[in-house]
This record gives sequence, structure tokens and C-alpha cells, in this order.
Amino acid sequence: MTANQPEISVERLSVNYGGHHALKNISFGFQRGQLIGIIGPNGAGKSTLIKAIMGLEKFAGKVEIFGKSIKQMRKKISYVPQRSSIDFDFPVIVEDVVLMGRYAFIPWYKKASFKDKQIAKDALEQVGMTEFAKRQIGQLSGGQQQRVFIARALAQQADVFFLDEPFVGIDATSENIIVDLLRQLQSEGKTIFVVHHDLSKVEKYFDHLLILNQELVGAGKVADVYKPEILSKAYKGSITLFDSNDNMMVVSN
Repeated sequence: MTANQPEISVERLSVNYGGHHALKNISFGFQRGQLIGIIGPNGAGKSTLIKAIMGLEKFAGKVEIFGKSIKQMRKKISYVPQRSSIDFDFPVIVEDVVLMGRYAFIPWYKKASFKDKQIAKDALEQVGMTEFAKRQIGQLSGGQQQRVFIARALAQQADVFFLDEPFVGIDATSENIIVDLLRQLQSEGKTIFVVHHDLSKVEKYFDHLLILNQELVGAGKVADVYKPEILSKAYKGSITLFDSNDNMMVVSN
């Protein structure tokens, strides 16, 4: 990898379901240590994109992370799925959920070591959930649950994080904790991709954007791509936005 090459590179990525293009010919590149929002209308392929990059969806094209294949980087990639995809009736306590982030490093014939348990404990502390360690995950609020699953991702000690709609259905306290944590991870050189739908928070949360509608509509710094002419191509209709200074932006077809 040369100095000018992107450290996270996606080339001509396409995903098809029975002849239908979920994603078509997506190409972009980012350097390490960036906080990237992924936005677009419902059905745009946002979740499909991050699953494909992680190797959870079959795709055509090429993905490289720090010059290596997905398979080579799997242990260094962490994923926080949508809460709606998780069964919270499953009887498991919070500290065991977080410890799952260490499973990739624990041989099947061994139990979690003191070091693994300490890493999980530290991750819980980072998200402000230490006092809930013995609580059943299903007993927590939506925001608390999200913080626990982010702690699980932290316990993996990954270099690249993918979060799918982490701010949906959570309280203001959890939102602020998560935003601060993502900024901290970024300052440590971690790369974070976040699927997101609330356009009014884009400038507050992210430095870079991917704008999708099955194809890539825009990619780059927020200041460069968070513009009416680009958003109108993605959303194909009228939407009203407020930026971080409460200035109104109207996008119409």
C-alpha cells in the first residue's frame, strides 16, 4: 500500500438478490481514523453495504482493509447490529454479552481468562454500564441495551467499527455517551462507519458521508457532500433539513 492509497477501499461492489440490484457498482476509499455516516432513503442498501464490507453478504467487487482481505481482518472488525434484530428475551446477563466480544480470541476448549474478563469490565465502564453487569439484558432500556452492545464491540479491541442505526430509540443520555465514545475511538485512530437516518444530526455526528440509493450518490467530507443538489438525487423527493445552526434546507425534486 502506498502513502496515497486509501486504507479502506471498496471497488465496484454490487449485491444482487434474485436479479434485483440491492447495491450497484459502489466504489469509495477512506483513510484510517475517520467517522463516516452512511445515509440514504429506506431501501437504499445502507445495511446491506456494511454487511457486504464485513463479508456477511455475498457481493461482486473488491474490498480491502489496510491492504488486506476481509477474511484476514475479521478479528479486527467489530459490528453493532440494529437492536430490532436481537432477541432480548434470551436469558443472558450484561457482563456475559460484553464478554462475547472476546470469543474470537478464546479457544473453544478454554474459558475466558482474567485478562478477557478485565477487558470486558473496562468496556462496560467506558459506556457507563458497570452497575448493570449482573442485570438481564432484556431488563434494560433501549439506550442501555445499545450501550451494552457497543461495549461488546469495544471488548473486541477492533480497528474498524460498523454500527447499524445505533441512535434509534435511545434516550438523550445514551446518545451523548455514544457520540462521545465514537469521537474518542476516532481520536485513537479507529475507523467508524455508522448507518444513520436522522439528517438533522449529520453535521453534529460525522466528518465524512456516504450517500446511497442503491448506487453511490456522494462520498466525502460532510461540508462537500451534504448539499441539496446531492441529497435530492438520493432521496428523489421533498425533504426539509435543519443544519447544526438551525438553518433550514429544503430539498425537492
